[in-house]
This record gives sequence, C-alpha cells and structure tokens, in this order.
Amino acid sequence: MGHADDPRRFLVDGRLDRSPRRWRDKVAVTRYLATVAMPRLLEPISERDLTDRLAELARDPVALRRAMVDLGLVSRTRDGAEYWRTERTEHDPEPDAVEIVDRALGESP
Repeated sequence: MGHADDPRRFLVDGRLDRSPRRWRDKVAVTRYLATVAMPRLLEPISERDLTDRLAELARDPVALRRAMVDLGLVSRTRDGAEYWRTERTEHDPEPDAVEIVDRALGESP
C-alpha cells in the first residue's frame, strides 16, 4: 500500500480531526478506523464502549460510528445498545487456517 493510498495520512497523532473531503478517502479512513476500534470481527461491544474507543480516534466519534454503520462495516442491535464489526477489511491480518476452520464450524476462537 503506497503512501498516497494509506488512510493513516489523514490522522494527526493517530486521530482523525477532520474528515477527508473526497468520498473515496472518507471510506478508506472509516474502514481503517473501524478495524482499529473493533479489531475482532463479530465481537459485540456496547454503544458506550464503542463511542469511548472512537473518541480516542476521532474528534466526532458519533459521526464516525454512524459512517461505519452506513458503510455496512458495522451492524447494531435495533435499540443501538450493541455493535459488532461485520466486514473484514484490507487492514485486518490474514486469518490463519485455525480461525477459518473454527468459523466454518461455528466455533468461536
């Protein structure tokens, strides 16, 4: 991944102070921050914990959370009490064989 495509170029000391102007860049930085805030796929997290994590990463954690849901990266319960990341991104490490087999068998790691 070249520097021009690296979403971290929009962060200042690891935080997003201003959303990028271009849509493609907004999507890229949102995908990256979703992976940072929610490193484990499908692991449920409370709205409060997620907002706290996102507050460490962005000036507007609520807008970032909404963007993650709108882009289909994150799902939530109907009442918004719990969130979980539903999409593997290019920022995730490659799954190992054990993880793939466990997931196929429906067993959690």
